[in-house]
Amino acid sequence: MSPAAPGSDGQRATVRLDVWIWAVRLVKTRAAATEACRGGHVKVGGRPAKAAQPVRVGDEVRVRIHGFDRVVIVTQLLAKRVGAPAAAAAFDDHSPPRPTALEAAQVPHRPRGAGRPTSRERREIDRLRGRES
Repeated sequence: MSPAAPGSDGQRATVRLDVWIWAVRLVKTRAAATEACRGGHVKVGGRPAKAAQPVRVGDEVRVRIHGFDRVVIVTQLLAKRVGAPAAAAAFDDHSPPRPTALEAAQVPHRPRGAGRPTSRERREIDRLRGRES
């Protein structure tokens, strides 16, 4: 079935990833959604996704915004931007809780000019930022 072909209930079977992210208000502009995809900040099913990738109901979309991951499950496909209550009904939010101010302050600081972090230091930084592989 093509992405633009209507489904049996009159809705689209798929929607472009950048359009859906913008429509459900995870980002402010469509251009920001496209840039997030190009920058590798958006994953569908755990894999980096391009802006034109089709999104289907049931897909897990992970968007990195302002240093934090938003993990959402698609429950409804939207191709146009809608109000906040309707947008919130279009996905189930499974995002981890944001760290408290005290936890966020514990990010390690490397002195400027100290060189690249070692593999061990990089793993520790990733663990603290919540990006464990």
